[in-house]
Amino acid sequence: MTRGQAELSTPGSSRPPVDVAEWLRTGPSLEEMCEVYPREWQRVDAEIAKLVERSGAEELREFLTALQRPRARPSGRLPPRKELIAETIRQQMTLRAVTQALLCAEAGVQGNEIRLGRFNRRAMEKLILTKDSKRKTVSLTAFRLVWPFLTQRRRLMPLMFEQGIYCFYSHSLLRGLDRLIAGRSCLEIAAGDGSLARQLQDRGVQITATDDHSWNRTVSYDADVTRMDARTAVRTYEPEVVVCSWPPARNTFEDAVFSTPSVQTYILITSRKKSGAGNWDAYSEQTAFDMTLDKRLSRC
Repeated sequence: MTRGQAELSTPGSSRPPVDVAEWLRTGPSLEEMCEVYPREWQRVDAEIAKLVERSGAEELREFLTALQRPRARPSGRLPPRKELIAETIRQQMTLRAVTQALLCAEAGVQGNEIRLGRFNRRAMEKLILTKDSKRKTVSLTAFRLVWPFLTQRRRLMPLMFEQGIYCFYSHSLLRGLDRLIAGRSCLEIAAGDGSLARQLQDRGVQITATDDHSWNRTVSYDADVTRMDARTAVRTYEPEVVVCSWPPARNTFEDAVFSTPSVQTYILITSRKKSGAGNWDAYSEQTAFDMTLDKRLSRC
């Protein structure tokens, strides 16, 4: 390990990293950032305390959406590098702190920690997870029978978000996707832990899962998920069908799907809220595809 690499490894140390941008790309936790930049956290904490106290989930969501929009800088001389670094750190701290507050608000809990009781935890695990804690294909019948009796069901998805999980897949959904793919060459981009591709493969679908592994602090990547960014993947595999489940909001890679000549169908599983996932600008600006909402599959 070189000296530069060692200095970038900051968890457990209060020493600032040599390359802040590279460090931020590794996804440091809010606690790690606070340890390295305590003064910046004091400023952020004071600024967002009242916002979090007076705001509900919808207000926090709107604040996060605005925070992530590119901001135009005034023309003229740039601020000193030290000020730019401090501004970037404060923005990332704010993003993580408000995201955590939003998860708690959506879960209906007070404070900064979301927990499940023993009964709710065991019932949910049996319903949606395999014995080795991977996502399993969910029976809609079992879901409809069990789900109404769980008293802490609002807490499930906020807990799953912390692991990079944004949805679960039912047998009915997988059957519908199988019909849409129709035996054509298929690629999943931004595949995360590979659950969707793995469950489709169990049905006999020939699909390759790819992801750039940039969320390795959050997501446990399956060995079958090829480490490859989305742009490179569609260019390399030249698939006829591309699948993506819950792509990051305002990402910069989905437009590559629409500009790849081999792609005939793009299957997107996303949030009802445009701020929740996906590059909606890319969807509206492309002209080669007709966009259709499948309400029947959405119910699955």
